[in-house]
Amino acid sequence: MAKDFGELALVLGDAHIPQRAGVIPAKFQRMLVPNKMQHVICTGNMASRDQYDELRSLAPSAHFVSGDFDEGSPFPETKVVTIGNFRIGVVHGHQVVPWGDAQALATFRRRLDVDVLISGHTHQNDVREVDGAWYLNPGSITGAYSALKADVVPSFILLAIQGSKVVTYVYELHGDTVEVSKSEFSKA
Repeated sequence: MAKDFGELALVLGDAHIPQRAGVIPAKFQRMLVPNKMQHVICTGNMASRDQYDELRSLAPSAHFVSGDFDEGSPFPETKVVTIGNFRIGVVHGHQVVPWGDAQALATFRRRLDVDVLISGHTHQNDVREVDGAWYLNPGSITGAYSALKADVVPSFILLAIQGSKVVTYVYELHGDTVEVSKSEFSKA
């Protein structure tokens, strides 16, 4: 499977277990199968060591950053990883002010010197291209409420990276139905 899709990366964050949510929804949990992907990228705020340990079991390569609720976390505030031909920056997002702001995210992306910036904190998934750079936010995998929005749709992203091409699959849980949207972009 991975051979057809290139390198697969699960992108998620903001679970806030047990503070704001009890568990990752069962429909999503069944999709998180060990060794089906090569990377796990987490924007932080999983909020428990057990959650991070579980994520490590899913893929041989795990990339975590610390969120504002990850007290005493051993993870850095930012991380840059290379997958395929892409430099990918990861940040929780509480450091990007105003939160989720396009200009603030662009400044942060330039500072990290990356092709793709993955951030969280807003609990709202987003995939967008601006001026040849890509910005991804996986939202909250549990649908945990946020300061910005009480009614949060649980979501995560799966990236399929083949050299200079990325396909994003955004998974959203609406009631009992998982909806998937697809976007793709290429690096010149």
